[in-house]
Amino acid sequence: MLRSFNHRLPYGRGSVACLLLFALCLHAEPADSIYTARYVVTMNARHDLIDDGAVAVRGQRIVGVGKRADIEKQFQARQHIDRPDAILMPGLINTHTHAAMSLFRGIADDMVVQDWLNKFIFPAEAKNVTPDFVLWGTRLACLEMMLSGTTTFVDMYYFEDSVAKATKEAGMRGILGETMIRFKSPDAATPKDMLRFTEKFLDEYQGDPTIIPAVAPHAIYTNDDADLQAARQLANKYHAPLVMHLAEAKFEYDDAVRTRHMTPTRLVESLGVLDGWTIVAHAIFLDPADMQILKAHGTGVAHCPSSNMKLASGIAPVVKLLALGIPVGLGTDGPAGSNNDFDLMEEMNLAADLQKVATGDPTVIPAEQAIAMATILGARAAGLEKEIGSLETGKRADLITLRLDRPHAVPLYNVYSQIVYALKGSDVEDVAVDGKPIVRNGRSLTLDPAPILAKAREYAAKVTASLQK
Repeated sequence: MLRSFNHRLPYGRGSVACLLLFALCLHAEPADSIYTARYVVTMNARHDLIDDGAVAVRGQRIVGVGKRADIEKQFQARQHIDRPDAILMPGLINTHTHAAMSLFRGIADDMVVQDWLNKFIFPAEAKNVTPDFVLWGTRLACLEMMLSGTTTFVDMYYFEDSVAKATKEAGMRGILGETMIRFKSPDAATPKDMLRFTEKFLDEYQGDPTIIPAVAPHAIYTNDDADLQAARQLANKYHAPLVMHLAEAKFEYDDAVRTRHMTPTRLVESLGVLDGWTIVAHAIFLDPADMQILKAHGTGVAHCPSSNMKLASGIAPVVKLLALGIPVGLGTDGPAGSNNDFDLMEEMNLAADLQKVATGDPTVIPAEQAIAMATILGARAAGLEKEIGSLETGKRADLITLRLDRPHAVPLYNVYSQIVYALKGSDVEDVAVDGKPIVRNGRSLTLDPAPILAKAREYAAKVTASLQK
């Protein structure tokens, strides 16, 4: 930059402008990139919405957020990504999914959860799930998630080291939980074997910048009490999160009350399972005492509206949970009967609409709050609110842009409403995680779609054949 100003400058008005520009460059702070957009949705504590805004990124962190003119004056960046007809906002956070189940997409739809699990999913997993299956299934899931704006996801599945590998390849961020279950699983014969596998996984990814390894007992109806307690102890030993399904189905609630004389939430509390960093998925069947338990333990909740609707599981009391200050994020669940895609933009819309229908009140879960559930509240539910979930100086540079130049995006009167009720996952134009671009102009920069889609079709034929045996 200095060399460009070392040549002779002409005298007069032009030379003064050049000298002023030179002086500004000398005092500007360095940045790797500056993103500019028509609107910047920060989701900070004040929920600042910035017209003609910008975000400056240096390394993995955000170093400036503000009006475009101010940011461009303060920072000298190597790269500018200018989106004058777009929204710039935090990356979306999927707080509950089973990524590798993308290869079972559509395998068993329109049935009750017990039949879905016992007659289709568990048998299909026993016959098909291998490290390679999980690797390619997660690649497919990551490709879909990143192209629709998700930058972080919370996962529960088998061979979670393969999930981590695919997540790293994609450049995404993940809380990845190795599943524990009482019966033989694809990657372990007994719960003790599962604990050993999990501890190895925890060891391998301790301190990783984008992968947080987790312990993931499946549920109270698929785990024994001692194994649930062992899972908690292992998670606490490594200061790791524990991820599990809780109060997701009527049969689970009824069985716990009939046989244990406790709700599922009171049962896991009595076992000490909530004593630490915990993320529970679904949380549909909760009474007021259950909600107070979750609040007292600082438990994060992953709300999965598509899944809960598709399986007719019920409607989670999201309005009451949020009123108590319990952090509630959004999750897609797995794309194999419970939900057939990973589109978190869709989950924002459904989360808002479903609570309006359930309460008979069109004012609950306004668009701005639905966006919070997909961003900063999701980060809080996952225990990562100090690092991600909003566009603020010092936070990780996880951000996305959404196009506003398509028919369904025009006209625009309210930015928050437009995001939740009009825009789609296909409107995502750019995605960056830790400051590194992984999607540009709606195309993946890290994963090649062609071999992933080809492998998915190959596995579909194998899965189909296995179910006919």
